[in-house]
Amino acid sequence: MSDWDFLHDMHNEGYSSEQIADAAACGYNPWEWQPLNENELPATHAQDPELVEIFENLVNCAKSYHTLTGRYLQIWGELGELYAEVTYGIKRHKPHTKGSDGRLGNDFVEIKTISPEKDGGQVQVKRAGNFNRLLVIKVSAGFEFEGRFIERKRLSKGDGTYARVSWSALTPSN
Repeated sequence: MSDWDFLHDMHNEGYSSEQIADAAACGYNPWEWQPLNENELPATHAQDPELVEIFENLVNCAKSYHTLTGRYLQIWGELGELYAEVTYGIKRHKPHTKGSDGRLGNDFVEIKTISPEKDGGQVQVKRAGNFNRLLVIKVSAGFEFEGRFIERKRLSKGDGTYARVSWSALTPSN
């Protein structure tokens, strides 16, 4: 079996052409990886002190800007990904990698951030993405961060392009 035979298997299993194209772009065979359980998350990981300092500085700048102007800086996605990297040890992919934002162990992780501006407390994620786990980061009005994981197989089923996930339906990670 070649490294790309899983694409034929995906076609035979009824995956859409968009899902197959995304899998080809990432080179990811979804049957090769086993998802982590919540209690298998690394207890500690080596944090890059410079990255932690940059994250804290960005949060402080965003707070100061909001205090001064009453407006939020629109950097939520990047802040959420940085938080995931420094807090959970997720190794982020190179910029513009399609399908997922990074890896945690053998799992591909998609990261979505809920900003203080979002009233509904929901995120939407592309069903075609190549990820095993979704990490939802919620940022409070006081710039406090919290993350919760959900396994891909627990996402709602459907034919639409996106699955919606409500923060209130997720259980705390730690």
